[in-house]
Amino acid sequence: MKFSEHLRKQVDSIWNASFEHPFVTGVADGSLSLDAFKHYVKQDSYYLSKFAQVQSIGAAKALDFYTTSRMAFHAKSTFDAEHMLHEGFAKELGLSEEGHITVENPAPTAVAYTNHLFASAYKGTLGDVIAAILPCYWLYWEIGEKFKGAKPGVAIYQKWIDTYGDEWFGDLVQEQINRLDDWASKASDGEKKRMEEIFVTSSKYEYMFWEMAYTLEEWPV
Repeated sequence: MKFSEHLRKQVDSIWNASFEHPFVTGVADGSLSLDAFKHYVKQDSYYLSKFAQVQSIGAAKALDFYTTSRMAFHAKSTFDAEHMLHEGFAKELGLSEEGHITVENPAPTAVAYTNHLFASAYKGTLGDVIAAILPCYWLYWEIGEKFKGAKPGVAIYQKWIDTYGDEWFGDLVQEQINRLDDWASKASDGEKKRMEEIFVTSSKYEYMFWEMAYTLEEWPV
């Protein structure tokens, strides 16, 4: 069994909870409130800006020039996704006339999740970086595949679903899965255990991100 297959089995119940979360199903069937989606877009804009930085740390930790270039490309792809999706979303949702979202006070879950990514990246190897960021790629890809063909009847939700079910996104996901498997094939048992723990934690934060958006989570004080 590949390392990635082992990880996917470990998080099956967590990811199934994400598939069934009312935020995700609400996007797919069009029942999600626009207030929840607005909150998600703002927090996701903050998250993606940090996600790209973590990808760039991975580029610096790569052991060969090709991998450095690919991790840098993935960081650029995150910027492009932010530009393509969130700029349009911001305008459509009335969050910003220019399309640029500035989040001055990100929600607790958004801060905690990105801090987890940074801690994993700065303290670890490229394998740790990939383990930390891969659930975001992979889970969204599975959501895109699972709800492909959904007709929410809300244009902005349709665009979100269609983006993550697109072939170009699937290619990026598979590349990172392969990269993690390649790293794990040379890693010690201790490192693989650490990567598994990081991967599971990121998967839990993915679920919490839906919950954060759905409940309009803010700081309590």
